[in-house]
Amino acid sequence: MGGWYVGGGWKFYLRVGERWFLLRLMRLNLNKGVTGRLALFGAFAIFSGEWGICAEVVNVYSHRHYEVDQKVNALFTEKTGIEVKVVNADADQLIERLKAEGANSPADVLVTVDAGRMQRAKGEGLLQAVDSAVLKESTPEGLGDEEGFWFPYTLRARVILVAKDRVKEGEIANYEDLADVKWRGRLLIRSSSSSYNQSLLASVIAANGEEAAEKWAKGVVGNFARPPQGGDRDQIKAVAAGLADVCVSNTYYLGLLLGSPDPAERKAGESVRVIFPNAGGRGTHCNVSAAGVTKHAKHVEAAKAYLEFLVSPEVQRLLALGSHEHPIGMDLTVNPLHGKWGEFKVDRETFGKMGEKQGEAVRIFDEVGWK
Repeated sequence: MGGWYVGGGWKFYLRVGERWFLLRLMRLNLNKGVTGRLALFGAFAIFSGEWGICAEVVNVYSHRHYEVDQKVNALFTEKTGIEVKVVNADADQLIERLKAEGANSPADVLVTVDAGRMQRAKGEGLLQAVDSAVLKESTPEGLGDEEGFWFPYTLRARVILVAKDRVKEGEIANYEDLADVKWRGRLLIRSSSSSYNQSLLASVIAANGEEAAEKWAKGVVGNFARPPQGGDRDQIKAVAAGLADVCVSNTYYLGLLLGSPDPAERKAGESVRVIFPNAGGRGTHCNVSAAGVTKHAKHVEAAKAYLEFLVSPEVQRLLALGSHEHPIGMDLTVNPLHGKWGEFKVDRETFGKMGEKQGEAVRIFDEVGWK
């Protein structure tokens, strides 16, 4: 339980099971010292039946934009009484906003869909370290910030998808294979402005070196079936339509197609097969949705409670089923699609280097003409 003194009273956040409660103890003129005040607080807690919940707020700057996030925030408010106010924008825009606002920023939490952006926010002094056993225990080794400035809560695998009827089993296995001339005019991938692709190329740089990564990126561009356009779901639909045979996508976008109420979208999703690249080597490149408490947060304990709520079993299940992202603990039993796609090796070798290599990735994209 954490607490602080504000305006003549103490405020506490108390965790009971999976629920957080905001408790307020006002200083009264009882002349009985701390013991008397705590006794009165205990009596109030018993008679209130709700542990003295008081209205509170946590302000979240978020790059996420899914309907399931609204459900998560509503559930957090239901369980804690803490209102969640969200500002949505691109992660780079949010980072610049935090820098401009400085100590006057209302933001308590920063949420991104890219570990590299979280590392950038940390490096620019926009986050503060959080000491939480819950968050430490939920973070897989090598997939978070060792100093506790930010914590992951969903895993996003960036995979190769191939047309079931036009690409044979074993014909492509690694990211490096995407540059092979055999795929000339048969490959689709979204724009280089995507943080997903910037992190992917950053991981290739970290694994193979800058020169080899530039050669790879040039080969990938040479294999494009069309100039990059649209998001990951658009690449999958184009493969289904026969415009290409191979594309690159995050798995959860395939999950969104397969779970779509539109029969045409479900059919498109069913037309491709998932390949988790580099299974025999460093493993599949993964990114994360992650959150951190901002440097100038005005509601630190509420922000910490919010982060811990994101990794709770109930929320992990909501996210796995609602957005088809993998739970951060990689439990494949929560979502049947995850079980169907199967286990895979996560690339932990390059994960921590994605942030520092993204500048080089952007430069290479420009030089090879990956628009």
